[in-house]
Amino acid sequence: MAGNVSTPGATVTSRVLALIGAFDEQHRSLSLSELAERAELPLPTAHRLVGELVQWGALSRRPSGEYVVGRRLWDVGLLAPVQTGLRQLASPYLHDLYGATLATVHLAVRDGAEVLYLDRLAGNASVPVVSAIGSRLPMHATGVGKVLLAHAPAEVQTVVLSDLRRITPYTITQPGTLRRQLGRVRREGYATTVEEMSLGACSVAVPVRVDEAVVAALGIVVPSLRNDRPRHVAALQVAAQGIGRALAASRAD
Repeated sequence: MAGNVSTPGATVTSRVLALIGAFDEQHRSLSLSELAERAELPLPTAHRLVGELVQWGALSRRPSGEYVVGRRLWDVGLLAPVQTGLRQLASPYLHDLYGATLATVHLAVRDGAEVLYLDRLAGNASVPVVSAIGSRLPMHATGVGKVLLAHAPAEVQTVVLSDLRRITPYTITQPGTLRRQLGRVRREGYATTVEEMSLGACSVAVPVRVDEAVVAALGIVVPSLRNDRPRHVAALQVAAQGIGRALAASRAD
């Protein structure tokens, strides 16, 4: 939530941004009073600004009276370079990976101390998946997140390791255990999770590199990693190398 936007010196822009920023992974649908509270705005101010946001298309009002992020805001977000460039270049490789594994495929980048999911191809419906395109999830409980965290700056690792929230009974919440896992990710070139984000779902992920720099992570979600881990890792690495080459070529043009 934003702070101090209800003070007399706060700009209209800061108040509007506070309302938009009130939405997150745990708060996808909010009532007007909840929006005002999370944005720290007086209810009449929130009512007026939310009405303008709905009229423009940044927010949408459901029949229940609650508000959700509007389609127009999502359309604008898709114009961000991290979306248009990486998603478009990676798309053929994601489809090839899906065809080879029939698993849910994820393309993600790090956004601060969270994982931002840029693209997803749905796989086996029996595997529970909580991700969605544009959603953010904890780095320590996801395969793509562990890859990105393993290659993140030390200060980012410190922030994440200081708040290892338990999501399922199998989520890694001990900093020492997670540090050892991140070391293995760097050595072995891939990360795994076993029911750490969702019960019944395992994941494996690899880094996408351009000139040795990790720019994204590519992962799949499957019911189990007992038998097919080597095959999944190999398929992921082939796709990730293809994405990395395409990105490098696009930057050279």
